[in-house]
Amino acid sequence: MKKFLVSLGLIAASAFYMVFMGQGAASTAPSATTPAIAENSGTATTAPSSSGNQAAGNPPSGSRSSASLGQSSSGAAAPSGSSSGATSSPAPTQAPKPKGQYTDGTYTGGQADAYYGTVQVEAVVQGGKLTDVKFLQYPNTHSTSVFINEQAMPYLTQEAIAAQSANVNIVSGATFTSQAFQQSLASALAQAKA
Repeated sequence: MKKFLVSLGLIAASAFYMVFMGQGAASTAPSATTPAIAENSGTATTAPSSSGNQAAGNPPSGSRSSASLGQSSSGAAAPSGSSSGATSSPAPTQAPKPKGQYTDGTYTGGQADAYYGTVQVEAVVQGGKLTDVKFLQYPNTHSTSVFINEQAMPYLTQEAIAAQSANVNIVSGATFTSQAFQQSLASALAQAKA
């Protein structure tokens, strides 16, 4: 237990040192982590660092390299309007806005047999996307059917909007209604195809 507490204390002390002393070192010795730029000579130099990235010749992240200062790799200043060896490309044209997969409107699906009744839905498409599904008909002649469908219909609607298709999961206990929903919605969305 004593070794554990000592180890924990060393870890905390190391973290404290790295956080607080590391910030002080960075602010008192900026040349150790940032490039020193000679204003008059037009060249950039970086101070050596113990970091492996900088030791390999790569500038530290967030710093300006000689290329970003308008210089070529030989150290000579490049003209401000040119790029070293790159060809100029024409200005990008504005791409047309992507259309949704459906045409806006309200589409009524066909009637589908749900064994205990008929399911028929209406698909509402706005902005090229399915935004709502309304039940026009559903099994509601028995109290059990009403109870089951009141639970299943919101779930089926939510699933269809999320999937943007009639490919929804079957609701357990409402298999016939789910299958009929898929059929009716598929026929409505077939009409809405852009």
